[in-house]
Amino acid sequence: MADATTPAGSALAIEPLFPMALGWVQLTPDPLDTALLLQRALALRGADPGGGPGAQEEDVAWTGDVHGAGALHHDPLFAPLIATLAGHALAYLEGLGFDRRRVALHVQRSWPVISEPGQQVGRHHHPNAHLSAVYYLNGDGSGRSGCLRLFAPRPVNELVPGLAVGQEGPIRAAAALNRAWHDVAPRAGLLLLFPSSVDHAVLPNDDPDDIRFSLSIDFVLTGPAGAAAPGEYLAPHPGQWLAIGEDGPDPGA
Repeated sequence: MADATTPAGSALAIEPLFPMALGWVQLTPDPLDTALLLQRALALRGADPGGGPGAQEEDVAWTGDVHGAGALHHDPLFAPLIATLAGHALAYLEGLGFDRRRVALHVQRSWPVISEPGQQVGRHHHPNAHLSAVYYLNGDGSGRSGCLRLFAPRPVNELVPGLAVGQEGPIRAAAALNRAWHDVAPRAGLLLLFPSSVDHAVLPNDDPDDIRFSLSIDFVLTGPAGAAAPGEYLAPHPGQWLAIGEDGPDPGA
């Protein structure tokens, strides 16, 4: 970085700061195991009274978390895979500088997403969670079946709010420091990890001959079990919580 001794007239340098951490790892799943998972995902969709092609909005992918299939970490077929993926989530935390002795990582939700040709998932984020993951059960890396689109949380370099979203604005769409989003093409065995607060979407499946299958996982961070004081911003371990009402003691008893 330039300092006060930099000669006048030197070329301007721009240093990008504060990147969002997108974690990824390419795994090599067993094709037979994957086939069983695909069958299970289709069976879950078939068992959903509101699921299946044509039973919901035609252009919206089927997402298990809102159709009664949001706890695949308890499913005997999916549980071993999710345990493996959770190990990579721990490595992601370490990469961000977390001290694993001072945090506990929990799988909160896990669900299949099935996208028929022409279907997509709209822009959203996961306010219930801290870390999100997507694992692709199929995909060839071309992006035809629908890329994951990650949106820039706050485009600070657009200078004038709204100029970086297009609409024939004065900022070039390809400008690296003002990109409004980043697309990732699905590939079988690819795991992605990113902050749950980041807006994301799934683009339409433009492959007329293929169904897009993925697994989504939401993680939550708390203090470790037995920690007396996890800090102001980190929730205590769930083992220290008290359930009230239906799942716990009657507060009036």
